[in-house]
Formats: sequence, structure tokens, C-alpha cells
Amino acid sequence: MIYFELLLEFAKIGLFTFGGGYAMIAMIEHAVVEKKQWITHDDMMNITVIAESTPGPIAINCATFVGYRRGGLLGALLATLGMILPSFVIIYLISLYFDRFLTLVWFANAFKGIKLAVGVLILDAAVTMIKKMQKKPLPRLLMLGACCLMLCVNAFSLRLSSVAVMLLGGLVSLSVFLIQGSGAQKGGTK
Repeated sequence: MIYFELLLEFAKIGLFTFGGGYAMIAMIEHAVVEKKQWITHDDMMNITVIAESTPGPIAINCATFVGYRRGGLLGALLATLGMILPSFVIIYLISLYFDRFLTLVWFANAFKGIKLAVGVLILDAAVTMIKKMQKKPLPRLLMLGACCLMLCVNAFSLRLSSVAVMLLGGLVSLSVFLIQGSGAQKGGTK
């Protein structure tokens, strides 16, 4: 039954992934595109862009969209529940014994390793998306420009929101689309 599968698949992702939404994207894509084949890779790319652009955590937004696509409103609710329930339970249990956890040296060292693994997962998601990105100049230039801009922002401690960079990229892309569209119309009327 699709509802149980959605709940279980996203609960596994929520349980075994540390580091937030960006670290989860690679696991979500593996589960829903490659393993279950619930959506296509292009759908996953679109979902990721929309999930990043809308309020809320990106992984939860992705889960909600995939759940809706596969099982309507109930599917969306169960996929979202599956994604958040493991983290909620773990954080709740940790909060009960947080003072004791801080004194355990092995616990602190484990989280150092987890932070490294999270960085690798985020890098893996980025490399996968870059490999599958359209081989056209505009998307590649926008990606390179946004990357350089964010590196400069971090290197020089500038105050620029990543949302502003996304909006700028969208504006450039829309402008190019409109210019190309008006050029095609002029060429077609001659």
C-alpha cells in the first residue's frame, strides 16, 4: 500500500540522515527516484528548487510534495510525518538526558564525525545535481555566478541573503527567457 510505503521510506530517511535538508536531498533522490521510481530525476530537480524557494525545511517540503504526488493529501501528510517523527523522538529523548550526554567524551567525538559526514552528503547532493543539470550555458553561468557571489559574501563577511541570490538568478533567467521569446516572435513575423 502506497501510504505505508511513503511513511516508512521517509521515516528511514528522517531516522538515518543527519545534517538537515541539504544532507537529505541525496538520500531522498536515491529513495524516490532510483529505488522506488516514484518520480523522475527532472521532477526531483524541480521539487528541490521549489522546496528551497518555499517556507519551511527543504527535506520536509520535498517529502510533502512527493507524498502528494504519489498519494494525494493523505500521502503528503504521511510522508511529512515519516520525515519529522524520527527526529522529533530522538531530540525529545536527548533533551531528557542532555546534561548527561554532554559529559560523555565518546558522544562529543561521534558528533565530530557526523559533522564531517554531513559535509560529504551535502557535497554529494551538489555534485549529483551539477552532473544532471542542463548542458546549456545559462544554467551553468547562473550556477557559477551564484557560487562565486556566495564565496565572496562569506570570504568578505558581506551581508547578502541567499534568498537575494536566488531571486537575482530567477530575474536573470526570466529576463533571458523574455528576450529570447520576443526575438523569436519578431523573427516569426517577418
